[in-house]
Amino acid sequence: MQKSKYVFVITGAAGSGKTTVANYLRERYHMHRVITHTTRLPRPGERDGVDYHFETSETMKKLHLLEQVTYDQSQYGSSLEGLEEGWRQGQNDVVVLDTAGAITYHQRLHQQAVIIFLTVTHMKSLAKRMTLRGDKIDAVKSRLQSKEYHRDLMLPPALKGVAHVVTNDQWENTKKQIDAIVKQIITV
Repeated sequence: MQKSKYVFVITGAAGSGKTTVANYLRERYHMHRVITHTTRLPRPGERDGVDYHFETSETMKKLHLLEQVTYDQSQYGSSLEGLEEGWRQGQNDVVVLDTAGAITYHQRLHQQAVIIFLTVTHMKSLAKRMTLRGDKIDAVKSRLQSKEYHRDLMLPPALKGVAHVVTNDQWENTKKQIDAIVKQIITV
């Protein structure tokens, strides 16, 4: 059994590759995916308890949330129970959050939260990635205009010197950077 329990927090702007990196950590390092909660409606193909825990405003209030945020008029949050589930199984966790959530994780969990901030060299590629993954044009436009999207484009001052910054332009290089971070934190 491992001594330390970590949660790898993947953050950055929409389209920066957060889900891809989280999936890589799950597959390569057998990390437990923390399933977050949201009040938004499921997208086509999304399943409750797999992609998100889909909640109402009332059920969201009953959760033990470590962090929560309103994004594009929907509530999102991650629960303490979700973190503890992976740790009870002897696994490190991985969660995808916006930068506000990443700051909260750092403030609440300190060294247990390993923050990885994803960025890209050319910001125009983010919109293209969102379209390629199947997001509707109206949703992409709305997201690109949101204050949360603009906030998540840059590493917040509260995470400077804390977050590992990874430029996700080429997947092979990104994997090497992620592997180096994991090896620095845990014994594989």
